[in-house]
Amino acid sequence: MDYNAQDAFLFFGAQPAAFPLYKAFEAELLRRFPETLIRVQKTQITLSNRHVFACISLQRVRKKAELPDPYIVITLGMPYPLESERVAAKTEPYPGRWTTHIVVGMEAEIDEELFAWVQCAYEFAESK
Repeated sequence: MDYNAQDAFLFFGAQPAAFPLYKAFEAELLRRFPETLIRVQKTQITLSNRHVFACISLQRVRKKAELPDPYIVITLGMPYPLESERVAAKTEPYPGRWTTHIVVGMEAEIDEELFAWVQCAYEFAESK
């Protein structure tokens, strides 16, 4: 299915204030990785190259009181456990693959550190 920006807008229908955060992330993502495939699904926006490397969602990965308003969750497939205060949750669904959830509540958090992690996830997916 081809990416449709209107579908992404509709994805945020329940939390429209989070849409500008997504658009800022998407713009930087496509600037750095223009070949990224974007698929809007019911519960997440999936980002892939050869394989899925990241997802954007509104998943509650912390207690509601600990989440900013608005927020998006960026989930990365990593080859190692990411150690950072910015990581809200991480699991190892199978050996050597870590699913890492990062909460973004303001555009300033869409920074070089985040995109270093996105690049790692991108390269990890590409190498599979």
